[in-house]
Amino acid sequence: MAITLLNPEGLPKIDVYRQVSVATGSKLVFVSGQVSWDADGVTVGEGDLAAQVEQSYVNVGTALAEAGATFDDVAKLNFYVVDWTPDKMPTLLEGVSRAAKTLGVTPVPPVTMIGVAALDIPDHLVEIEATAVID
Repeated sequence: MAITLLNPEGLPKIDVYRQVSVATGSKLVFVSGQVSWDADGVTVGEGDLAAQVEQSYVNVGTALAEAGATFDDVAKLNFYVVDWTPDKMPTLLEGVSRAAKTLGVTPVPPVTMIGVAALDIPDHLVEIEATAVID
C-alpha cells in the first residue's frame, strides 16, 4: 500500500481522520471536486447535507476506482461546505459514515474542511476532492 496514515504524538488524536499521510507510491491520482450528482447529473439529497455528503463521497469512490485506486490510497481529502458552521459537523459525519458503510471503507485520511459562500449551483451544499497515490 502506498499510503501510511499517522497521528503523531503532540498532536490531537481525531477519531474521524489522521493528521498525516505518508505517500510512497509512484502514481498520483487527483479527483476533481465531486458533488451530489447521480450518473445522470441529477442532484441527490436537495437541501439535505448528510445525503449530499454521502453521494459526493460515493462519487469520489467511483472516480478513484476508474483510476485503479481505492480509499486506502487516498492521501488527502478536501471538503468544501456551503455556509459551514461547526454545528453542521454531526450531519456531515453522518453522511461520511453512511458512504463508508455503502463503500465498505474506513475513511480516515487527512481532511481539510473549508467553508464557502456557494458552489457550482445553488442546490449543492458540499463538494469533496481527493488526492490518492498508487504504486
